[in-house]
This record gives sequence, structure tokens and C-alpha cells, in this order.
Amino acid sequence: MSRIHDALKKAEQDRATTQVTDIGALPQQVSAVTAAPAWEESVATAPAEVVPPAEQTATKAVAPPTACESRFDDLRAHCAQPRWHVDTDASVFANPALSPQAAEQFRTLRSRLYHLQAHQTLRTILITSAIPREGKTWVTSNLAQAIVRQADRRALVIDADLRASRLHSVLGAPLSPGLTEYLKGEADETQIIQHGADGNLWFIPGGSQVTNPSELLSNGRMKTLLERVAPLFDWVLIDSPPCLSVADAGILAAHCDGILVVVRAGQTPAAMAQKSRQELQGRNVIGVVLNAVEQAPKYGSSYHYGYGNGNGSGRGTAQGSRN
Repeated sequence: MSRIHDALKKAEQDRATTQVTDIGALPQQVSAVTAAPAWEESVATAPAEVVPPAEQTATKAVAPPTACESRFDDLRAHCAQPRWHVDTDASVFANPALSPQAAEQFRTLRSRLYHLQAHQTLRTILITSAIPREGKTWVTSNLAQAIVRQADRRALVIDADLRASRLHSVLGAPLSPGLTEYLKGEADETQIIQHGADGNLWFIPGGSQVTNPSELLSNGRMKTLLERVAPLFDWVLIDSPPCLSVADAGILAAHCDGILVVVRAGQTPAAMAQKSRQELQGRNVIGVVLNAVEQAPKYGSSYHYGYGNGNGSGRGTAQGSRN
């Protein structure tokens, strides 16, 4: 019995020693967390939000607040909240008269993205084109508005066309501080992110004009920005310059899960469209948006859907394709 008693006593002492050792390691961990700003710590450690595979399950189940949700509330409390004045001539949701079926077709495009998301990691989407004036900024804006019209869906739109920023005009939002200020290290995330009155649509404008956009986009801070903010949103849509004109789109594509290419009917030369596909070879091109078609095709077995053109007037169609 004496041996059993001694063994039990030794085991109890060993457990106590282990507990003291484990607790002794905690102050360093807590210190490391509290030393960093709450916003940076939350984005770095928050798990990515799981999105239901189909649009039919768009309403999220009620669940206890996560670290990601808590830090999203911190972002909401500290970021800019200017009064936006959306350009109704550029929004198919603010001005349904632009095209009878326009809003519905952007919902179809949204639904296609959710179906793709069910089979692959897809949260950050780069929207580009082969040449200028194909309607990519218009597509970016209206797709984002389609997403946030779902219950509890959040979209962040980033104007990364630092050579010709236009999204702020479409949303009626301030141009700066914006992405260029962040990339230069002159502002943090909370200073450049804006959100509208409903809080579902968020925006990072292009910022002040710079002479070296490619260098800024390559300095590593763009990657850091997306790593910090992307987990807080259901979708991040990035408007970029045309991929054939400058190197910016290729730089941005390396940080995105997928790419949508906008092609304007009757304007984009076929050779340019093909060249843009070659330029993006090796990247995850998830679809092509055929913009400004004068007459929408009839429904059939093909994957077609119609909506207004890139300048906010008339009718058009979009054609999507899987690679």
C-alpha cells in the first residue's frame, strides 16, 4: 500500500508541475497579442468565413459572434463613413429604367459565382479587360451592388486602377485617402476603407494620383492588405487596368482567387481578346463577360444572360464561361 500511495502522490505532483509550466508560458502569448493593434491581430488570426455553396442558402444561420465578426465591428467603428451619392446613370439597381432585365442578369452573374465558389476557393475576384473602355468598372460596381442586396452579404470593392480611378465617381465617394496612400505607407486600413449607410457595401478608392503604380502594387503591401481584410468579407472585387496596356493587372492577379475578363461586343478586336487570354495564362480565369450586345439572345442551352451596356444605357448581354 505504501508503494501505491507513493506512486499516486508522485503522479499528483507531476500533474501540478505540468500545469504550472503550461500556465507559465501564457504571459508571453498574451503579451504578443496585446502588443499589436487589435485590428491587425484580428485580421491575421481570424478564420475565413465559410460561404454556402449556392445562392439559395444565401441567408446565414444565426451563430455566436466569431473573432472575425468581432473585428469586423471594430473596422466598422473606425473606418470612414462618408455620405455617398451613387450615380444613378451607372447603377442598374438605382435606375431600373436603364434596362428592363439588367438587375436580374447581374443577379444571374452573382449566382454563377456562388456555384463556382462551391467547388473552389473563390473570394477575391480581379475584374479586368483587354483594352480600355470595355465596361469593367461598370460591371464591378453593379456586381457588388447585386451581392449586397442579399441578406447579410458583404462586399468590398477596391479601385486598383491607379492610372485612371473611376469607381469613386460611380459610387459618389471621396477619392482619397485611398489605395495609393496605403501602398505608400501613409495610411492604414481603417483610414482608406469606406462604407455606405447600410454597411454591406464597402469601398477602397484609388487615392491620389501617382507616377509609379506598378512599383507600388509590387511592394508587398497589396498582398498584406488583402490578407488582412479579405477574411472579413464574402466577396472582394478588384477593378484593375486593362491587362494588355500595362503590367498592373498581372501583378494584381497573383493575389486573387479568380479573374473575370470583360469584353465589349463590337469594339474589342478578336485578336486582342485572344491575346488577353494568353497574357493571363496560368491564372484562374473563371469567366468572360460579353458587354454591350445590342440584343439579348433567347434562353437556351447556352450559358448566356443579358444586361445593359457599360455606359449605363441600352441593352446588352453577358456571356460567361468556365475557362
